[in-house]
Amino acid sequence: HIALKMDEALLTVINDLETDLLWLCVTPGWPPMQLWTRSLQFHFGEHGNYSLWLKNLNNVSHTNCSIMVNSNPVNSYIRECHTHKCLIMLCSYSQRLTIFNLLMRPLYLVLKSSHVNFLLPIQELGSPRMDALVTDNILPSPASSSRRLRSLDTFRGISLVIMVFVNYGGGRYWFFKHSSWNGEPNLDLFVFIMGTSIALSINSMLRGGKSRSSLLRKVLWRSIQLFLIGLFIVNPNYCLGPLSFNNLRIPGVLQRLAWSYLVVASLDLLVDAWWSPGLDVLLYWPAWLCVVVLEIIWLCLTFLLPVPDCPTGYLGPGGIGDMGLHVNCTGGAAGYIDRWLLGENHIYQSPSSKVIYATHMPYDPEGVLGSINSVLMAFLGLQVSIFLFFPAAVMVHLIEKRRIITLTVLTECSTDKGFIPVNKNLWSLSYVTTLACFAFVLLLLVYYTIDVKKWWSGAPFYYPGMNSILVYVGHEVFEGYFPFRWRMVNSQSHTEHLIQNVFATSLWVFISYILYRKRIFWKI
Repeated sequence: HIALKMDEALLTVINDLETDLLWLCVTPGWPPMQLWTRSLQFHFGEHGNYSLWLKNLNNVSHTNCSIMVNSNPVNSYIRECHTHKCLIMLCSYSQRLTIFNLLMRPLYLVLKSSHVNFLLPIQELGSPRMDALVTDNILPSPASSSRRLRSLDTFRGISLVIMVFVNYGGGRYWFFKHSSWNGEPNLDLFVFIMGTSIALSINSMLRGGKSRSSLLRKVLWRSIQLFLIGLFIVNPNYCLGPLSFNNLRIPGVLQRLAWSYLVVASLDLLVDAWWSPGLDVLLYWPAWLCVVVLEIIWLCLTFLLPVPDCPTGYLGPGGIGDMGLHVNCTGGAAGYIDRWLLGENHIYQSPSSKVIYATHMPYDPEGVLGSINSVLMAFLGLQVSIFLFFPAAVMVHLIEKRRIITLTVLTECSTDKGFIPVNKNLWSLSYVTTLACFAFVLLLLVYYTIDVKKWWSGAPFYYPGMNSILVYVGHEVFEGYFPFRWRMVNSQSHTEHLIQNVFATSLWVFISYILYRKRIFWKI
């Protein structure tokens, strides 16, 4: 009997996944030569200690593997359950306030005529707004052309709160972490809702009498501002002197938003289309043609571009992935283009694949090639905005045949297989299609609940959604400072991580609420 000690990094993978894994027992000469394999399934719990035993190594036909539990794992989800209970209690309390306010509607209308406003604090806690009655016609009238849809800000706030919580650590639970390569449990919905907001804002400003040339200049200036703010955020050298261009990271989240905003807003301004239910594709055919051309460019570069010492069309993580056959091929064409165009020192140096796959090549998940697909996602968000004006077209879009069929064909209904796997690191076509489908359904529910039926005011997500740039920049700049982070007694405990991350996220929601009450908004 031979006891093999697991590598610390491999043990971390087991602890994070907490699922059934398929073990391959191989000879000590692996990976150059694999002589025999035996499979073994076992459920690994967090903080458990295990030993892998191999028997009869000299006789291949009788060789087998077994796992011994040296110390029992712990239940890591108890604290998460308690947190969910607290959130459910808060939601229940908010719902009771909503029901109370609905019952008090007649009294409210009487008191409102007498200029009594004692019910206003209840409205701020999540009750439906009373300043506008629900009507069957939701087409925006000329008198209320500047009316702001609360559902869009609420949707943006939901996306932002999820992003802040995940960036702060997500309680160190594996399902809140960025995937090491294929698959992505986290939701980056900012690009989608930005496309929806573009259509509504440009349409409103055009009806207000502004020229397309002036709006194009505004779009260009706003894109430049977003890009420069993104450079400041991803290069945190605030207290160490001036930044050096030698190691300045160029791509980033805000930089990708700036690029997507510039392209999609320009397409929307240059296409002279009038909204009509069910005909958005036909009326936007020049813009769709541009987007299709961009996607063809992405497909050709991804699958046809020759990458030195790498197979053509490679989409893997490199490193020890794929049996270590493509060590320096992280990201395939996407990584190669970034390193060639921007330089190795100007992209992300610690990708999520570094720990699991032991990659040593720099790779940026917000790179150049993936930004093409971010344009597609923003444009899909722009197209979805049509249902905000014409509810009859909702069912047409809800079917989403094009996206669902595309997703099924590309991924073969799996995470790691298929022609194009779901991959956030690459911002693959299947990932964009998946996220766009989910975002559309979520936006539909939020819009119907808030702006149509007035069942919910959008609180508390509405407040960070109104100050999204400030909250995003603030949570990035002050991430390592108290009270958003403090030294823990036991850094291996989910309890302390969950408390810290939930508190930090809630603090930004509270800050955005205070700024909302003070009418302080950071807009560019």
